[in-house]
Amino acid sequence: MLMLVLASLISWYFIISKWFVFQSAARTADRFEQRFWSGGNLNQMYSELSRGGVMPEGMASVFVDGFRECKRLTKPARIQPGDIMEGVQRAMRVALSREIDFLETHLPFLATVGSISPYVGLFGTVWGIMNSFIALGSLQQATIAHVAPGIAEALIATAMGLFAAIPAVIAYNQYSTRVERLVTRYEIFMDEFSSIVQRQALVPKA
Repeated sequence: MLMLVLASLISWYFIISKWFVFQSAARTADRFEQRFWSGGNLNQMYSELSRGGVMPEGMASVFVDGFRECKRLTKPARIQPGDIMEGVQRAMRVALSREIDFLETHLPFLATVGSISPYVGLFGTVWGIMNSFIALGSLQQATIAHVAPGIAEALIATAMGLFAAIPAVIAYNQYSTRVERLVTRYEIFMDEFSSIVQRQALVPKA
């Protein structure tokens, strides 16, 4: 019983904290896309985002890593456009993997609580009913008044298991969907930025 209560409390902490994480990630992506497509200078944007040694988050992190690799690879005079594209895409994929790991933090715990808690609660119920009937066997005259309290207490374990599992399952499904949506936005941006880099790489150098 105590384990289910603890699992439920931890789950609610992760549910609430991850809600703020996803809200922040969506707002950050909106602001970055608005700024990126406003027609500003990409060099200036890169300098501002990478200033102060603070690593940007979300889509901005993908952009910074890709742009940094682009600047590094375009310094040699004879580097091929294909090599530039490959390096930029590789850098952005690494940044994307880092962002996915961050977004999926604690989601496995919610999935575990959602799948295991009902069985733990059911085990507690079965154990409690067994103890009730064992105690009932020692009585010469058994009535419902002797059995009901023990069974009711045993059923609380099932209720606690469901109380821990249902919010965890709902949150896991909801947050997994939000991860997929954010990753899709990041991947679309990666394709669009790769197209920009490719056009720039094909421009003859003066």
